[in-house]
Amino acid sequence: LSCHAPSRCLWVQSLTVPDNTGAKNLFVIAVSGIKGRLNRMPAAGAGDMFVATVKKGKPELRKKVMPAVVIRQRKPVRRKNGVFIYFEDNAGVIVNNKGEMKGSAITGPVAKECADLWPRIASNASSIA
Repeated sequence: LSCHAPSRCLWVQSLTVPDNTGAKNLFVIAVSGIKGRLNRMPAAGAGDMFVATVKKGKPELRKKVMPAVVIRQRKPVRRKNGVFIYFEDNAGVIVNNKGEMKGSAITGPVAKECADLWPRIASNASSIA
């Protein structure tokens, strides 16, 4: 048996926050919409919503459970046209339950998979890759 690297952002993983909310990183607690399999860790890819807490950042954001969306991931993802896309970091932005961003700007690119699913995030993105 070969050992594979995790394909996506696992729960108990930390992501950077490239928006202007004041949060520095997000700690993944759970992934929305994952039903699960025995002993399999739930994982989130680009465009997936997850539940997170802020570990570093403004005191008013810390120690609260809030929804967030993955906008970039390091693991290569194959697109329909055959191109593999990956980014230099795992990143997510804080949203509300409707998918509207808490911040108003995103630094760095946003994955096209995420921009297609979340139009409010795409409108705040500086670039879509």
